Amino acid sequence: MSLITKEVLSGLVKGREDCSHKHQYGHTLLVCGCATMPGAALLATGAALKSGCGLVTLHSTSTATAAAVTQFPSAMISTDPGEYVTTLPENLHRYNSIGIGPGLGKAEATAEVLRRLLEYARGSHTPMVLDADALNIIASDPDMLRLIPSGSILTPHIGELKRLLPQWKEGDDSLLSAFASETRCVLVKKGFRTRVFTPDAEPFENTTGNAGMAKGGSGDVLTGLLAGLLARGYDAVSASLLGVWIHGCSGDVLTEECTAEAYCSRDLIDRLWCGFKALA
Repeated sequence: MSLITKEVLSGLVKGREDCSHKHQYGHTLLVCGCATMPGAALLATGAALKSGCGLVTLHSTSTATAAAVTQFPSAMISTDPGEYVTTLPENLHRYNSIGIGPGLGKAEATAEVLRRLLEYARGSHTPMVLDADALNIIASDPDMLRLIPSGSILTPHIGELKRLLPQWKEGDDSLLSAFASETRCVLVKKGFRTRVFTPDAEPFENTTGNAGMAKGGSGDVLTGLLAGLLARGYDAVSASLLGVWIHGCSGDVLTEECTAEAYCSRDLIDRLWCGFKALA
């Protein structure tokens, strides 16, 4: 087990050229939220905008996209006409990465959208971040596992992991390493001391983060951050190592500023810069 530390991440953060433009830094698509869970989409969108990527598009229901216009005017929106996601945005070729799952729900029509998106991403080699209900839908239809494009990131918490891999028992890291190797994806097992399982190396354990982050929405922030990092040009392993460390660092800063009790997941977005600055 290797630890994710500043020393391990040293030199990994990409720089920006003085003479450059937004299209050089990637475009991520977030497919998140439904009428009853719009907040998850907003949390992912806010974090993606702080990742360094050039463009962020949120595809969600009108409840979420209407809120995104006012909260995050830098994001572009694509509105689904239903109460949950039943369509895909046009021109999928525009996107360098896709994040899907937070607040998505598990409606049958949404599951079909996920399948179509997986098929597109696999054919186009577009890396994905799969979280929350995307993982739950896949768990109910394991045939979808084979559609996940290599170079993607899966971010289950323990409950989602048990549904996705019913044979997994807590402490069985070998099974998670084998899964990463077989799928050629990165598996991020969220929780205390988040662990990152990669296709070709021993697992990594994060050294940032604390119990103050054990609140609804923290994982949605991580999804947006990781999707943005993939669009920015990081490979799945580098994006995962950077993402979980920066995400945890933001929680550590907030816990020091205002105690573990007194902040919420929305506050994590506004402290993501602290992790980037610490690695600069």
